[in-house]
Amino acid sequence: MRIEVTFADRVGIAHEILAVLALRRLNVTGVEVDPPHIHIDAPGLDPATLPALGDSLRTVAGVQSVSAIDMLPGTRRRLHLDALLAALPDPVLAVDGAGRVVVANAAAASVAGLPEGRLAGTDLGTLLGDPGLTRDLIEGGFRLANREATLNGQPFLIDVTPIIDVEDTAGGPQGAVLTLFTPSRLGERLDALQNFGEGGFETILGDSPPVRGLKARASRVAAVEAPLLILGETGTGKELVAHACHRASPRADKPFLALNCAAVPENLAESELFGYAPGAFTGAQRGGKPGLLELAHGGTVFLDEIGEMSAYLQAKLLRFLNDGSFRRVGGEREQKVDVRVVSATHRALEAMVAAHAFREDLFYRLNVLTLQVPPLRERGDDILLLARHFIARACAQARRPPCRLTGAAATALLANRWPGNVRQLENVIFRAVTMSDGAFLDTPDLELAGARMAPAEDGVSAPLDEPADWEHAVEGFEGALLRRLYPRFPSSRKLAARLATSHTMIANKLRKYGIPDR
Repeated sequence: MRIEVTFADRVGIAHEILAVLALRRLNVTGVEVDPPHIHIDAPGLDPATLPALGDSLRTVAGVQSVSAIDMLPGTRRRLHLDALLAALPDPVLAVDGAGRVVVANAAAASVAGLPEGRLAGTDLGTLLGDPGLTRDLIEGGFRLANREATLNGQPFLIDVTPIIDVEDTAGGPQGAVLTLFTPSRLGERLDALQNFGEGGFETILGDSPPVRGLKARASRVAAVEAPLLILGETGTGKELVAHACHRASPRADKPFLALNCAAVPENLAESELFGYAPGAFTGAQRGGKPGLLELAHGGTVFLDEIGEMSAYLQAKLLRFLNDGSFRRVGGEREQKVDVRVVSATHRALEAMVAAHAFREDLFYRLNVLTLQVPPLRERGDDILLLARHFIARACAQARRPPCRLTGAAATALLANRWPGNVRQLENVIFRAVTMSDGAFLDTPDLELAGARMAPAEDGVSAPLDEPADWEHAVEGFEGALLRRLYPRFPSSRKLAARLATSHTMIANKLRKYGIPDR
């Protein structure tokens, strides 16, 4: 039976309380003193004799109360700590001031392949396959820069928290708690930080036929476990489509990590993608570093601008796509990960293959599934939907009242060729919102290059852009004409009668240009 005695603290009172139990020949197996309480574990104590024992204890000067408890506080804390350690998915090791393991959780024991009790007393460096780790840890005051180690052949990144006695301000750390993170666990954290708020197909704005077709096809390929190649002009939102496909795939709860092949030099791109071994090159982290493929284990790696990848990296990527294995830069050990590769480019890869600027075998490995993102000029009145979305966001960022497009400005946006696609539209809108103060955005505010407006016969301003060629000039005229007349003749039959042409042709043209705006 366990009891709690509450007392007024004074010298020797704990000894006098225990003496009362000794006089009753009660064997005491545990005592915890935490003034103004003393907790006692006496297995031979009968609950029926507790009232008499309480009366005897209260004869000791300072004793205030005696009550039964179910568990000693220290035992309760130990059980809670054990449950907490057991619930942690990452291996956790607590070491003493000499670098020997004191406590290990169930995850650490499982990876090491040893019972938790067998890990106690083991030298940390020996356990993690790094003989110099214990020395570096002690010499560094139990603080350690980013470092990689292996536990039973598995790579982990080490996070060290020194154990400091808060009551001993003059003393140093008394040991440390080490948490071992697998690269994929770190990848999940990176994904949460980098892709916060990234959604699925609902984030792809637009209701034009090309966008509806893109979403329908993308929703089908998203669920297929095969490489995906996303093609489209610059600024069309290829990475947004890649994000959406990942979120709609069985890997949605795993990391999505991206590498822009055009933004980093070849040697850096290789280490970013495949990682590097300890001492691989001057300036490398001492314990090595995992690459995106390891960090994204179980998830998706997005290779943007794949057409800019060097020939050497193409060969190394091809080998990974064949069997999922690779070696780190400077490493000798083969590693295997489960990663889906999604790539994107604005370049014509088939032409690059024909010109021997891109590996043909890699092209066929990447081009298992394909998505073509339509340019903005083919998306009809999605332009206005996107413009309004960007206006609302730009007004919020600039902390100014909401504004709207004038009819002339809307016509100018619809008639523009948008070589930079959605990214260019967003920049144009942001600049216009930032530089204007009025409640409306007019054509001059947009600063569209080459846009000149002339009055049409119905009073609506019409753009007079320089067309890229005859086909584009005809399309621009057709789209502007149909948009001007449709509000007055709001059906394909009425509009066909007004223009003295066939109903079928007008219906096809209206579908082509996304009229009316849905």
